[in-house]
Amino acid sequence: MGYTLNFAAVWRDIDLLWAGLAMGLLLALASIVVGAVLGLLLSFVLISKSRARPLAAAYVSVFRNTPLLVLVLFTYFALPQLGIRLGKIESFVATLSLYAGAYLAEVFRGALLSVPAGLSEAGLSLGLRPWQTRLLIVVPVMLRTALPSLSSTFISLFKDTSLAAAIAVPELTYYARKINNESFRVIEVWLVASLFYVATCVLLAMLLRLFERRLALPK
Repeated sequence: MGYTLNFAAVWRDIDLLWAGLAMGLLLALASIVVGAVLGLLLSFVLISKSRARPLAAAYVSVFRNTPLLVLVLFTYFALPQLGIRLGKIESFVATLSLYAGAYLAEVFRGALLSVPAGLSEAGLSLGLRPWQTRLLIVVPVMLRTALPSLSSTFISLFKDTSLAAAIAVPELTYYARKINNESFRVIEVWLVASLFYVATCVLLAMLLRLFERRLALPK
């Protein structure tokens, strides 16, 4: 018996998929912002001789080597047992931000090591304090170097937001599963959801590459 495609159920609830897509983008955006700040702080610790360096390295190692889904489930279901209760959206953003921070710490660490030492020396010679030199001179140059990796991380985080469906966050995968359960149009629902993800990622990549070229360091 052949399978006949029928997208009526998908078109009827297409607004839910658009809402889920918007939620996914917001989750990724919030996570990349918080993760970038955390990753930047960690990167400075990792290249320093601070006593906190082993702790920062341990944090990066744990989060980079633990599946994101396990982290999401632990944060949402296990932390309340310890008295830490977060809403499902806040829980997912916190987890994704910590996860992003671990990856961006290594990205920024490599970028910081590529910044010429002369820039820091020039800042200090102008009378800037060490923290001012890092903030006003080193970080802007480092971010332009790390921008391609930062862009790739943002796209990866957007795709990772599909895991939020595991704790009922209303993003794209959650609504696709809801429509599928109500209509039983498996192929149609997941085909359209896949196209949403692919089209969004391609568009993001194009926009971010354009942004990278405009901010690229001159050769």
